[in-house]
This record gives sequence, structure tokens and C-alpha cells, in this order.
Amino acid sequence: MCLAVPGQVLTIEDDTLRMATVSFGGVTKSVSLALVPEARVGDYVIVHVGFAISKLDEEAARRTLETYADLAASGSIESTEG
Repeated sequence: MCLAVPGQVLTIEDDTLRMATVSFGGVTKSVSLALVPEARVGDYVIVHVGFAISKLDEEAARRTLETYADLAASGSIESTEG
């Protein structure tokens, strides 16, 4: 099973891989936007293994993040902490 997570583009570097800083609920990661050349600062993207694979609208991103939060709060997501 693959997991792709929505995040918001904060900054974009003008390099070959279009590396960007993307926020995932406050946690930031470096992500390549090479596969989504239309992505701009402020856009939401779906990220899988360090690459943005598609854009999505803010409402869809919000719903997805709320669903993840609800699952975590209900205990449906198992903790990886020991």
C-alpha cells in the first residue's frame, strides 16, 4: 500500500528538480515539484516518497487532513512509538 500526503508549498527553488519546502501540518520537508510543474507557492500538492505527484484544491487538502486527524484521535491509526 502506498501513502501520499497533502502538503502546502511554502517556497520553491529554481533548480532542475524544482525543490520546494512543503508544510505538512507544520512539519516541513524538502519535496521535488519536478512532476508537477504547474505548482506554485501556496498550492497544495500530494506528496509520495519526496515527490509531489499532483495538485489538489485547498478544500480537498483540508478534508484529507481532517480525516487523518480524526483517525489519529480515534485510535484507528496505530502508534509507531514504542
